[in-house]
Amino acid sequence: MRFGRIATPEGMTFAVIDDEGTTAKQIKGTPFTEPEYTGKEWPLESVRLLAPMLPSKVVAIGRNYADHVAEVFKQSAEHLPPTLFLKPPTAVIGPDAAIKIPDFATRVEFEGELALVIGVPCKSVQAEDWKSVVRGVTIVNDVSSRDLQFADGQWARAKGIDTFCPLGPWIETDLDKFDFDDLPIKAHLTHDGVTETKQDSNSNQMIWKIGKIIEFITSSYTLLPGDVICTGSPAGTAEMVPGDAIEVEIDGIGSLRNPVERA
Repeated sequence: MRFGRIATPEGMTFAVIDDEGTTAKQIKGTPFTEPEYTGKEWPLESVRLLAPMLPSKVVAIGRNYADHVAEVFKQSAEHLPPTLFLKPPTAVIGPDAAIKIPDFATRVEFEGELALVIGVPCKSVQAEDWKSVVRGVTIVNDVSSRDLQFADGQWARAKGIDTFCPLGPWIETDLDKFDFDDLPIKAHLTHDGVTETKQDSNSNQMIWKIGKIIEFITSSYTLLPGDVICTGSPAGTAEMVPGDAIEVEIDGIGSLRNPVERA
């Protein structure tokens, strides 16, 4: 099942999106229980998809793909293990919303990633039990200002600027349909009207798998329904500038596209 959050002429609401991605059926409440339909529905083209969730926090794992560690940090993953950081909820935007780059961020890159949406309050989750706490998966673009990231020495500002966390297009709840150990992840950059595939990797490059990530995070943090976990970026990240567009694509979920503008 696919849950989305949409803007309609009547306001914002959660909805179930059909498998063809053509119709949004309004539900009562939130996606954390079995859906209760109101009877209202809209063609998807007549509403606006928003970020599927407004999390209390976005928890991210950095340096979790061996190919990306070598690409950005010029070291092997053996010497730079994954690290944990937070992105504020004010960074979250939805599909087709603009990533806005401020003047003080001089080298901004996209990072297309698989994201997990937590479904229940949880703490101290064992790796093998991870599916019991995850409501579904979606796509995230962990936008990063490389100049600030390396100048600051920590990543809160570089990755937490307003609009630096595009999320969507919806939450896919059927976890069993995915092979999370062999999941293609791609990102396509459009610059000066030319589209080029930059990221073309696979979750088999993950250093820590999903269960280990959740176990590690919940040893420190209580996660709440709607919280989002970014599982790390594969190689292929590249700079984007105002006027560009970036589209992240993950098999079985869909694609997340955002234009880039000057703040």
